[in-house]
Amino acid sequence: MNILIIGVVIWICAMVAWYLMSGAFKSADVDKVKQRLVGNQKKTKDKKEPGEAGAAQLLSLDKKTPGKIVSHLLEKYRVTDRLRDLLEQAGLKWHVVSFVHACMGGFIAGYLIAWMLVDMRAVALAGAAFGGSLPLLFVMRKRSSRMEKFGELFPDSLEFVSRSMRAGHAFSVSLEMLHREFPEPLSTEFRRTFEEHNLGLPLDMALQKLAKRVPSLDVHFFVSAVLLQKRTGGNLAEILDKLAYVIRERFKLHGRIKAVSAHGKMTGTALSLIPCGVAVILFYVNPMYSAFFFSDETGQWLAAGSIALQVLGYAIIRKIVSIEV
Repeated sequence: MNILIIGVVIWICAMVAWYLMSGAFKSADVDKVKQRLVGNQKKTKDKKEPGEAGAAQLLSLDKKTPGKIVSHLLEKYRVTDRLRDLLEQAGLKWHVVSFVHACMGGFIAGYLIAWMLVDMRAVALAGAAFGGSLPLLFVMRKRSSRMEKFGELFPDSLEFVSRSMRAGHAFSVSLEMLHREFPEPLSTEFRRTFEEHNLGLPLDMALQKLAKRVPSLDVHFFVSAVLLQKRTGGNLAEILDKLAYVIRERFKLHGRIKAVSAHGKMTGTALSLIPCGVAVILFYVNPMYSAFFFSDETGQWLAAGSIALQVLGYAIIRKIVSIEV
Protein backbone atom coordinates (compact mmCIF):
# COMPACT_ATOMS: atom_id res chain seq x y z
CA MET A 1 0.00 0.00 0.00
CA ASN A 2 2.86 2.40 0.82
CA ILE A 3 4.50 1.67 -2.53
CA LEU A 4 1.23 2.46 -4.32
CA ILE A 5 0.85 5.77 -2.47
CA ILE A 6 4.43 6.71 -3.35
CA GLY A 7 3.76 5.85 -6.98
CA VAL A 8 0.61 7.99 -7.00
CA VAL A 9 2.48 10.94 -5.51
CA ILE A 10 5.30 10.61 -8.06
CA TRP A 11 2.82 10.42 -10.93
CA ILE A 12 0.92 13.51 -9.72
CA CYS A 13 4.17 15.45 -9.24
CA ALA A 14 5.32 14.51 -12.73
CA MET A 15 2.04 15.68 -14.27
CA VAL A 16 2.15 18.98 -12.35
CA ALA A 17 5.77 19.53 -13.37
CA TRP A 18 4.93 18.84 -17.00
CA TYR A 19 2.10 21.39 -17.00
CA LEU A 20 4.30 24.00 -15.32
CA MET A 21 7.18 23.45 -17.73
CA SER A 22 4.90 23.52 -20.77
CA GLY A 23 3.42 26.81 -19.58
CA ALA A 24 6.86 28.28 -18.95
CA PHE A 25 8.18 27.45 -22.42
CA LYS A 26 4.97 28.32 -24.26
CA SER A 27 5.89 31.98 -24.75
CA ALA A 28 9.38 31.06 -25.91
CA ASP A 29 7.98 28.65 -28.48
CA VAL A 30 5.61 31.34 -29.77
CA ASP A 31 8.53 33.76 -30.23
CA LYS A 32 10.52 31.14 -32.13
CA VAL A 33 7.61 30.44 -34.44
CA LYS A 34 7.17 34.14 -35.11
CA GLN A 35 10.86 34.47 -35.97
CA ARG A 36 10.67 31.54 -38.36
CA LEU A 37 7.58 32.88 -40.06
CA VAL A 38 9.04 36.36 -40.63
CA GLY A 39 12.35 34.93 -41.83
CA ASN A 40 14.63 36.04 -39.00
CA GLN A 41 15.87 32.55 -38.20
CA LYS A 42 19.65 32.17 -38.53
CA LYS A 43 21.11 29.87 -41.13
CA THR A 44 22.12 26.44 -40.03
CA LYS A 45 25.64 25.09 -40.16
CA ASP A 46 24.96 22.90 -43.17
CA LYS A 47 23.90 26.02 -45.17
CA LYS A 48 20.36 24.95 -45.85
CA GLU A 49 17.93 27.31 -47.49
CA PRO A 50 16.03 29.53 -45.06
CA GLY A 51 12.69 28.20 -46.24
CA GLU A 52 13.78 24.59 -45.82
CA ALA A 53 15.19 25.20 -42.35
CA GLY A 54 12.05 26.98 -41.21
CA ALA A 55 9.81 24.29 -42.60
CA ALA A 56 11.81 21.52 -40.96
CA GLN A 57 11.75 23.28 -37.61
CA LEU A 58 8.04 23.98 -37.87
CA LEU A 59 7.42 20.34 -38.65
CA SER A 60 9.46 19.38 -35.59
CA LEU A 61 7.06 21.39 -33.44
CA ASP A 62 4.15 19.31 -34.67
CA LYS A 63 5.88 16.14 -33.52
CA LYS A 64 5.94 17.28 -29.90
CA THR A 65 3.45 15.31 -27.91
CA PRO A 66 2.60 15.40 -24.21
CA GLY A 67 4.00 12.54 -22.18
CA LYS A 68 7.04 11.35 -24.11
CA ILE A 69 7.49 8.25 -21.93
CA VAL A 70 3.92 7.08 -22.46
CA SER A 71 4.12 7.94 -26.16
CA HIS A 72 7.34 5.93 -26.50
CA LEU A 73 5.76 2.91 -24.80
CA LEU A 74 2.72 3.10 -27.06
CA GLU A 75 4.90 3.26 -30.14
CA LYS A 76 7.00 0.38 -28.88
CA TYR A 77 4.01 -1.93 -28.47
CA ARG A 78 2.32 -0.60 -31.64
CA VAL A 79 -0.96 0.47 -30.11
CA THR A 80 -0.85 4.18 -30.97
CA ASP A 81 -2.53 3.78 -34.35
CA ARG A 82 -5.24 1.54 -32.92
CA LEU A 83 -6.09 3.98 -30.14
CA ARG A 84 -5.99 6.92 -32.56
CA ASP A 85 -8.41 5.13 -34.90
CA LEU A 86 -10.67 4.29 -31.95
CA LEU A 87 -10.81 7.91 -30.80
CA GLU A 88 -11.37 9.10 -34.36
CA GLN A 89 -14.22 6.65 -34.91
CA ALA A 90 -15.79 7.84 -31.65
CA GLY A 91 -15.66 11.44 -32.90
CA LEU A 92 -13.51 12.59 -29.94
CA LYS A 93 -10.68 15.05 -30.41
CA TRP A 94 -8.57 13.52 -27.66
CA HIS A 95 -4.88 12.85 -27.78
CA VAL A 96 -3.82 9.24 -27.41
CA VAL A 97 -1.47 10.04 -24.53
CA SER A 98 -4.18 12.01 -22.71
CA PHE A 99 -6.51 9.05 -23.09
CA VAL A 100 -3.92 6.71 -21.57
CA HIS A 101 -3.37 9.18 -18.70
CA ALA A 102 -7.11 9.16 -18.04
CA CYS A 103 -7.10 5.35 -17.87
CA MET A 104 -4.13 5.45 -15.47
CA GLY A 105 -5.84 8.00 -13.27
CA GLY A 106 -9.03 5.93 -13.21
CA PHE A 107 -7.02 2.82 -12.31
CA ILE A 108 -5.33 4.50 -9.36
CA ALA A 109 -8.52 6.21 -8.15
CA GLY A 110 -10.47 2.96 -8.36
CA TYR A 111 -7.80 1.12 -6.37
CA LEU A 112 -7.71 3.72 -3.60
CA ILE A 113 -11.49 4.00 -3.31
CA ALA A 114 -11.99 0.23 -3.23
CA TRP A 115 -9.15 -0.15 -0.70
CA MET A 116 -10.69 2.46 1.62
CA LEU A 117 -14.14 0.86 1.39
CA VAL A 118 -13.06 -2.79 1.70
CA ASP A 119 -9.60 -3.57 3.05
CA MET A 120 -8.98 -6.41 0.61
CA ARG A 121 -6.39 -6.63 -2.15
CA ALA A 122 -8.67 -8.59 -4.52
CA VAL A 123 -11.50 -6.06 -4.18
CA ALA A 124 -9.04 -3.19 -4.61
CA LEU A 125 -7.67 -4.72 -7.82
CA ALA A 126 -11.22 -5.24 -9.11
CA GLY A 127 -12.02 -1.59 -8.35
CA ALA A 128 -8.81 -0.52 -10.07
CA ALA A 129 -9.69 -2.52 -13.17
CA PHE A 130 -13.17 -1.01 -13.22
CA GLY A 131 -11.86 2.54 -12.77
CA GLY A 132 -9.20 2.11 -15.41
CA SER A 133 -11.69 0.75 -17.93
CA LEU A 134 -14.19 3.61 -17.51
CA PRO A 135 -12.55 5.91 -20.13
CA LEU A 136 -12.29 2.98 -22.55
CA LEU A 137 -15.94 2.04 -21.98
CA PHE A 138 -16.95 5.65 -22.58
CA VAL A 139 -15.02 5.78 -25.86
CA MET A 140 -16.40 2.43 -26.98
CA ARG A 141 -19.93 3.61 -26.16
CA LYS A 142 -19.44 6.82 -28.15
CA ARG A 143 -17.97 4.86 -31.06
CA SER A 144 -20.84 2.38 -31.11
CA SER A 145 -23.45 5.15 -30.97
CA ARG A 146 -21.73 7.12 -33.73
CA MET A 147 -21.33 4.12 -36.04
CA GLU A 148 -24.95 3.11 -35.45
CA LYS A 149 -26.18 6.58 -36.36
CA PHE A 150 -23.97 6.56 -39.46
CA GLY A 151 -25.46 3.21 -40.52
CA GLU A 152 -29.01 4.53 -40.15
CA LEU A 153 -28.29 7.51 -42.43
CA PHE A 154 -26.17 5.62 -44.95
CA PRO A 155 -28.96 4.14 -47.17
CA ASP A 156 -30.60 7.58 -47.55
CA SER A 157 -27.23 9.07 -48.48
CA LEU A 158 -26.73 6.47 -51.22
CA GLU A 159 -30.11 7.29 -52.73
CA PHE A 160 -29.27 11.00 -52.49
CA VAL A 161 -26.01 10.47 -54.39
CA SER A 162 -27.89 8.39 -57.00
CA ARG A 163 -30.50 11.11 -57.57
CA SER A 164 -27.82 13.77 -57.67
CA MET A 165 -25.90 11.89 -60.36
CA ARG A 166 -29.07 11.42 -62.40
CA ALA A 167 -29.56 15.19 -62.19
CA GLY A 168 -26.18 15.69 -63.85
CA HIS A 169 -23.80 16.23 -60.94
CA ALA A 170 -20.43 14.53 -60.73
CA PHE A 171 -19.83 11.84 -58.13
CA SER A 172 -17.36 13.95 -56.15
CA VAL A 173 -19.77 16.91 -56.15
CA SER A 174 -22.52 14.64 -54.88
CA LEU A 175 -20.30 13.65 -51.96
CA GLU A 176 -19.77 17.31 -51.12
CA MET A 177 -23.52 17.96 -51.22
CA LEU A 178 -24.04 15.34 -48.51
CA HIS A 179 -22.33 17.71 -46.08
CA ARG A 180 -25.16 20.25 -46.44
CA GLU A 181 -28.08 17.84 -46.61
CA PHE A 182 -27.32 15.29 -43.87
CA PRO A 183 -26.54 15.59 -40.15
CA GLU A 184 -23.57 14.28 -38.19
CA PRO A 185 -21.66 11.99 -38.36
CA LEU A 186 -22.33 11.17 -42.02
CA SER A 187 -21.83 14.73 -43.20
CA THR A 188 -18.42 15.02 -41.55
CA GLU A 189 -17.07 11.78 -42.98
CA PHE A 190 -18.15 12.47 -46.56
CA ARG A 191 -17.03 16.09 -46.32
CA ARG A 192 -13.60 14.88 -45.31
CA THR A 193 -13.56 12.40 -48.20
CA PHE A 194 -14.49 15.17 -50.65
CA GLU A 195 -11.82 17.53 -49.31
CA GLU A 196 -9.13 14.86 -49.52
CA HIS A 197 -10.06 14.17 -53.13
CA ASN A 198 -10.38 17.87 -53.93
CA LEU A 199 -6.88 18.56 -52.58
CA GLY A 200 -5.28 15.99 -54.88
CA LEU A 201 -5.73 12.60 -53.26
CA PRO A 202 -6.94 9.98 -55.77
CA LEU A 203 -10.54 8.95 -55.40
CA ASP A 204 -9.54 5.34 -54.74
CA MET A 205 -7.40 6.28 -51.76
CA ALA A 206 -9.96 8.76 -50.40
CA LEU A 207 -12.69 6.11 -50.43
CA GLN A 208 -10.38 3.52 -48.88
CA LYS A 209 -9.59 5.95 -46.06
CA LEU A 210 -13.34 6.42 -45.58
CA ALA A 211 -13.75 2.65 -45.25
CA LYS A 212 -10.96 2.62 -42.67
CA ARG A 213 -12.51 5.41 -40.61
CA VAL A 214 -15.95 3.78 -40.73
CA PRO A 215 -15.43 0.02 -40.24
CA SER A 216 -18.85 -0.98 -41.55
CA LEU A 217 -19.66 -3.76 -43.98
CA ASP A 218 -22.07 -1.46 -45.81
CA VAL A 219 -19.36 1.14 -46.36
CA HIS A 220 -17.01 -1.53 -47.68
CA PHE A 221 -19.73 -2.61 -50.13
CA PHE A 222 -20.12 1.01 -51.23
CA VAL A 223 -16.39 1.54 -51.75
CA SER A 224 -16.01 -1.74 -53.62
CA ALA A 225 -18.97 -0.91 -55.89
CA VAL A 226 -17.61 2.55 -56.74
CA LEU A 227 -14.10 1.29 -57.43
CA LEU A 228 -15.38 -1.61 -59.53
CA GLN A 229 -17.62 0.71 -61.56
CA LYS A 230 -14.70 3.05 -62.11
CA ARG A 231 -12.61 0.24 -63.60
CA THR A 232 -15.25 -1.66 -65.58
CA GLY A 233 -17.92 0.97 -66.27
CA GLY A 234 -21.66 0.80 -65.77
CA ASN A 235 -24.52 2.81 -64.31
CA LEU A 236 -23.30 3.89 -60.87
CA ALA A 237 -26.64 5.49 -59.95
CA GLU A 238 -28.45 2.18 -60.46
CA ILE A 239 -25.77 0.33 -58.49
CA LEU A 240 -26.18 2.72 -55.55
CA ASP A 241 -29.98 2.33 -55.60
CA LYS A 242 -29.69 -1.46 -55.45
CA LEU A 243 -27.08 -1.23 -52.69
CA ALA A 244 -29.37 1.02 -50.63
CA TYR A 245 -32.20 -1.50 -51.11
CA VAL A 246 -29.96 -4.38 -49.93
CA ILE A 247 -28.85 -2.41 -46.86
CA ARG A 248 -32.45 -1.63 -45.89
CA GLU A 249 -33.39 -5.29 -46.25
CA ARG A 250 -30.49 -6.18 -43.96
CA PHE A 251 -31.80 -3.68 -41.41
CA LYS A 252 -35.23 -5.33 -41.54
CA LEU A 253 -33.74 -8.79 -41.07
CA HIS A 254 -31.58 -7.50 -38.22
CA GLY A 255 -34.67 -6.08 -36.52
CA ARG A 256 -36.50 -9.40 -36.78
CA ILE A 257 -33.53 -11.25 -35.33
CA LYS A 258 -33.34 -8.79 -32.43
CA ALA A 259 -37.02 -9.37 -31.69
CA VAL A 260 -36.59 -13.15 -31.74
CA SER A 261 -33.43 -13.13 -29.60
CA ALA A 262 -34.78 -10.63 -27.06
CA HIS A 263 -36.16 -13.44 -24.89
CA GLY A 264 -32.76 -15.15 -24.74
CA LYS A 265 -31.03 -11.89 -23.79
CA MET A 266 -33.55 -11.23 -21.02
CA THR A 267 -33.10 -14.78 -19.75
CA GLY A 268 -29.32 -14.39 -19.65
CA THR A 269 -29.60 -11.08 -17.80
CA ALA A 270 -32.04 -12.54 -15.25
CA LEU A 271 -29.88 -15.63 -14.64
CA SER A 272 -26.86 -13.38 -14.09
CA LEU A 273 -28.62 -10.98 -11.70
CA ILE A 274 -30.30 -13.62 -9.52
CA PRO A 275 -27.03 -14.79 -7.84
CA CYS A 276 -26.02 -11.18 -7.26
CA GLY A 277 -29.38 -10.42 -5.62
CA VAL A 278 -29.20 -13.54 -3.46
CA ALA A 279 -25.68 -12.60 -2.33
CA VAL A 280 -26.76 -9.07 -1.34
CA ILE A 281 -29.81 -10.35 0.57
CA LEU A 282 -27.73 -13.00 2.33
CA PHE A 283 -25.15 -10.39 3.32
CA TYR A 284 -27.79 -8.26 5.05
CA VAL A 285 -29.78 -11.15 6.55
CA ASN A 286 -26.82 -13.12 7.93
CA PRO A 287 -23.61 -11.04 7.86
CA MET A 288 -21.67 -13.54 9.97
CA TYR A 289 -22.30 -16.30 7.44
CA SER A 290 -21.29 -14.06 4.52
CA ALA A 291 -18.15 -12.81 6.27
CA PHE A 292 -16.47 -16.11 5.35
CA PHE A 293 -16.17 -14.94 1.74
CA PHE A 294 -14.38 -11.76 2.82
CA SER A 295 -12.24 -12.66 5.83
CA ASP A 296 -11.07 -16.19 4.96
CA GLU A 297 -8.61 -16.75 2.13
CA THR A 298 -10.46 -19.84 0.90
CA GLY A 299 -13.71 -17.88 0.88
CA GLN A 300 -12.09 -15.13 -1.18
CA TRP A 301 -10.95 -17.66 -3.77
CA LEU A 302 -14.42 -19.18 -3.85
CA ALA A 303 -16.03 -15.75 -4.33
CA ALA A 304 -13.57 -14.86 -7.09
CA GLY A 305 -14.18 -18.19 -8.83
CA SER A 306 -17.96 -17.82 -8.64
CA ILE A 307 -17.79 -14.31 -10.08
CA ALA A 308 -15.53 -15.48 -12.91
CA LEU A 309 -17.85 -18.40 -13.75
CA GLN A 310 -20.87 -16.10 -13.63
CA VAL A 311 -19.25 -13.68 -16.06
CA LEU A 312 -18.23 -16.58 -18.31
CA GLY A 313 -21.79 -17.95 -18.32
CA TYR A 314 -23.23 -14.55 -19.20
CA ALA A 315 -20.72 -14.16 -22.05
CA ILE A 316 -21.65 -17.62 -23.42
CA ILE A 317 -25.36 -16.78 -23.34
CA ARG A 318 -24.74 -13.48 -25.12
CA LYS A 319 -22.68 -15.28 -27.74
CA ILE A 320 -25.48 -17.79 -28.34
CA VAL A 321 -28.19 -15.17 -28.84
CA SER A 322 -25.98 -12.82 -30.92
CA ILE A 323 -26.54 -13.49 -34.62
CA GLU A 324 -24.58 -11.60 -37.26
CA VAL A 325 -26.55 -10.34 -40.25
